[in-house]
Amino acid sequence: MPVPASGTARLLAGGQSGPGVLRPMVDTVLEALAHGAADRGGPLPAGGPAAVARRIRGAARPLIPDEGEGPHHALRSLVRALAHGAAEPADPRCTAHLHCPPLAVAAAADLAVSALNPSLDSWDQAPAACALEALTCRALAELVHPHGADPDALVTTGGTESNQLGLLLAREAAQGAPLRIVRGANAHHSVQRAAWLLGLDEPLTLPTPGGVLDPVALHTALDRPSGVPTLVIATAGTTDTGAIDPLPDIADVCDHHAATLHIDAAYGAPLLFSDTLHKRLHGLDRARTVALDLHKLGWQPVAAGLLAVPDGAALEALAHHADYLNADDDTEAGLPDLLGRSLRTTRRPDIFKIAVTLRALGRRGLGELVDHVCAAARHLADLIEARPGLELYARPTISTVLFRPTGAPPAAVAALRRRLLHHGAAVLGRAATPEGLWLKATVLNPHIQPDDLRGLLELVEGDTTP
Repeated sequence: MPVPASGTARLLAGGQSGPGVLRPMVDTVLEALAHGAADRGGPLPAGGPAAVARRIRGAARPLIPDEGEGPHHALRSLVRALAHGAAEPADPRCTAHLHCPPLAVAAAADLAVSALNPSLDSWDQAPAACALEALTCRALAELVHPHGADPDALVTTGGTESNQLGLLLAREAAQGAPLRIVRGANAHHSVQRAAWLLGLDEPLTLPTPGGVLDPVALHTALDRPSGVPTLVIATAGTTDTGAIDPLPDIADVCDHHAATLHIDAAYGAPLLFSDTLHKRLHGLDRARTVALDLHKLGWQPVAAGLLAVPDGAALEALAHHADYLNADDDTEAGLPDLLGRSLRTTRRPDIFKIAVTLRALGRRGLGELVDHVCAAARHLADLIEARPGLELYARPTISTVLFRPTGAPPAAVAALRRRLLHHGAAVLGRAATPEGLWLKATVLNPHIQPDDLRGLLELVEGDTTP
């Protein structure tokens, strides 16, 4: 049989020789990451989209050469270009989004997954990963639903997929009856998209002038005769302000009206790790389904989402059969059936990095990181309140802080943000409220210090030209 060209047969990451082949390449990657970060010199590459695209074209061409350049040259040039052109969440001036700097232990665990390449669509492709996923999902589900009958969770790509699954399970539980969805205006955009994808009616959206879903308004909306099953969407950590809906009161309203409750806690759920802040999630366990992400306030590489339920029986609606993956006689013989664990077929074991992190840091270790970034956000709010030239939207609920130059109109706020991005000086988000447009800082860096926060504000105050 023909021999693969250029010795590529010796370049596999797996097998007994894999670690020896991989080790020098990892060294090349690490060196290129360091050089790329030094080239960038800040939280974002300067010059805007055109400059970044130009540099990438220079580093990537020819993208498909007739003859390969070899692994080290390819890694050296493209990893360096990737790092140079990255938005660096480990930089304290990169605070725009729910985009966390990943823990080194989680990134290292992800390397093992990439080398072994298990796929969680059948047990014979991922025996150990299958068992570890089952254990870890149940442990995290028990954290969310400590009093559940048989808590379980599914691994997802994030809040968008988790919310879609929450709607799908509610639709199936309605057994063919039309499902009414009620949400606040503060709910994540993925809820509306999920309703569209699932062929459900447009959600009823209730105003949230105070930033959270009002239980009285919810009660009034549910009091209207409908005669159809109802799913209520509450949020524990909105993307704009980090607000948490009044979960116990909303759960009471849902119980009164026999409505199903789904809570999007993609941002806020990791408060459960904290010995003190977990109280802010009182009522979370009363939801039928809960979305949570650990690639936000959990410091995991993307993706690391989950959907938790208090009773695994609720997941039976996702059962699916493909004879080559979960034949009935294999299942009866004891081989785990994985197709009902996701809407995806080929599926990476993203649970592995989570399991390693949980084992390495423990609940209290992760809780200390949560406490630190939430305390840093409160300190940032203190600094803003002490500066006459800056205006604070509200005290932070989790780790998101909205602010702007005092009295600045929306156009000026938007332009200021873009200037900071263009110069590579700072990565701040934007959020619109009834009071106007704000700069958004989402503090997720557990290494951030008071001097970093002061420096961020000085950049904003020093760049207020029209």
